[in-house]
Amino acid sequence: MTEPQTTSQTPEHPRAIRSFVLRQGHMTAAQQRAIDTLWPRYGLDYRAENLDLAQTFGRAAPKVLEIGFGMGTATAEIARRLPDTDFLAADVHGPGVGNLLKLIEEQGIANIRVMRHDAVEIVENMLADNSLDGIHIFFPDPWHKKRHHKRRLIQAPFVAKLLPKLKSGGYIHLATDWEEYAAQMLDVLRAFPGLENTAEGYAPTPAYRPETKFEARGKRLGHGVWDLVFKKR
Repeated sequence: MTEPQTTSQTPEHPRAIRSFVLRQGHMTAAQQRAIDTLWPRYGLDYRAENLDLAQTFGRAAPKVLEIGFGMGTATAEIARRLPDTDFLAADVHGPGVGNLLKLIEEQGIANIRVMRHDAVEIVENMLADNSLDGIHIFFPDPWHKKRHHKRRLIQAPFVAKLLPKLKSGGYIHLATDWEEYAAQMLDVLRAFPGLENTAEGYAPTPAYRPETKFEARGKRLGHGVWDLVFKKR
């Protein structure tokens, strides 16, 4: 059920954390055309310098980073549901980038900017501390085999990189359809004294997050989905 999106290296691994795993994907003509024609309007190139988010979006409004948006369908819907919030959406998957750009144009969405780059480097080199009001990471790759758990994105070293970028009162919202990974996510977030759970354990799905086709299919098969929403103190 899970849409392959993101992964990471283990903190003990000599290589740096990465927010993705490269996968082959077929780029349709429409997706490539969207990249070629719409990138100047809605895309942002990676540069190792601070990004002025207010200037980028042309307004002062809450700013949310989404890491690993897949084909972008849920991202576009969330942006439509929250027009007063701006979304910086990061992924490396070409077909997904092209599809999200196409959705932005077709649906007249003004509050998304897209980056095709490793989110870890974006976080480290382009986002100022206390610049984000929220972070979304939905259905990251669960790496369900035990020997691959070290590749999961949601581990303490990566969360430690994210938290300084959040404003006080800002939130991190995770979702997964893999129960064992949900438990790991909960343990990781609970271990940070600077974070406070908004629920006793897992959170009700916030109204802004739409049900994805993968989620709906999983529910039909009897699978669960777990949301976690923590706020920065």
